[in-house]
Amino acid sequence: MIARKTVVSAAVLAIAAGVLSGCTTPVTEEPVHSATASGAAAAGVSSCVVDPDAAIAAGKNALPTGELPAELVSALDAAAQEAFELGAAPGAIVGVQTPEGRWEKAYGYADPADRVAMEVGMHTRIASLTKMYTGTILLQLVQEGKVSLDDTVDTYVDGIPNGGRITLRQLANMTSGVNTYTANDAFVEKYVGDPTAAYTPDELVEATVAVSPAAEPGERFLYSNGNSVILGQIIEEVTGNAFADELRERILEPLDLTGTVWPGESAALPKPFARGYTLNGDTEGTGVPEDSTDWNPSWAWTAGELISTTDDLLTMGRALGTGRSILDDATQKLRLESFLDPSQSPPAPGAGGYGLQMGCGQGWVGHAGELSGYNTTQFYDTATDTTVSVQTNSDVASGGCENSPTLQDDPGDAVCQVSAVRIFVGLSGVLGETYQPPPRS
Repeated sequence: MIARKTVVSAAVLAIAAGVLSGCTTPVTEEPVHSATASGAAAAGVSSCVVDPDAAIAAGKNALPTGELPAELVSALDAAAQEAFELGAAPGAIVGVQTPEGRWEKAYGYADPADRVAMEVGMHTRIASLTKMYTGTILLQLVQEGKVSLDDTVDTYVDGIPNGGRITLRQLANMTSGVNTYTANDAFVEKYVGDPTAAYTPDELVEATVAVSPAAEPGERFLYSNGNSVILGQIIEEVTGNAFADELRERILEPLDLTGTVWPGESAALPKPFARGYTLNGDTEGTGVPEDSTDWNPSWAWTAGELISTTDDLLTMGRALGTGRSILDDATQKLRLESFLDPSQSPPAPGAGGYGLQMGCGQGWVGHAGELSGYNTTQFYDTATDTTVSVQTNSDVASGGCENSPTLQDDPGDAVCQVSAVRIFVGLSGVLGETYQPPPRS
């Protein structure tokens, strides 16, 4: 599937991180949506999660590991297959967990060149899903009284423009005004020149500072990897430990996420893994996807560096939606009630807005992520205790895209979307209310 047809528009670097996976334009992670909030209290919050208490209570129940009912599996399989065929990824892995059981299935190829089939259990890069893990550690520190969401950035990290007025809450909900470092031309040129190079967190913050501020604190929603990277530095400053160590002790070990890996400065994926394909950096407009499996993800650090598997994504997705084993009830309720009100003009992305390093739409809480060669979604339905994950090994969009590079002459679908999001939308409609991602162009 990855080698079909021609490119619609020449790709320049689109280092995509994924909010709820809306339009991605060159050199920025996402379109600049905005919210007039200066934090949850000032803005008013979304009612995307209708009953936070019920979602939290659901997480206290153990779920069966047996197969979902055959009729439901058939409907899910048909929806996934249809969406997969409309997409631009060689392979996909989907996972669904409900109170009735679990279903997982792989489609297509992990390595189309050698005709290696995609398999459940393969590792892929999960990109901006990492932000939810970073946000969880931040909330754990709030829970422990070590930080407050109303603390200003300069309490912990020096040198951030407006650091004396930006709060940790504003970093987490993307209203800080801190720009994305992928808006830094020098950074982008360096990345395109050698996507295998390793970056330090200090380099990422330096690149962020060089193009910040892009707005006043609280003025508008601006999706930026810089926010998440600064949060990572704050976590290290407060705990005195490397982020990787805090991640392992606070999340990976308590949830037994044995397939989730923090690669650090290494580009290596654990075996078995799916090879990734991208059009990022295709400045010549060849339309030929490049194998980006070994491109180094350290440029994304606490905004997008993680690697994971289907089983772990399903476990973590439910924990993120309910707080199970990672947050107490009060802190989880804070998380579920912190989504920016989408009625603000102009709104935060999605029908339910963006919260503390997590998005919400139609009651589904979670995140989408794009990293050169990979696209992933991880969402939890707070109304039905249902978790869905989708991993694909391409970040190339398909459909009627005007700006995003695609691979087909005949789009087959007027909707422009990346593969994992397209598949998740199809699955969500079978499971409950259909998720509606922000439009992509």
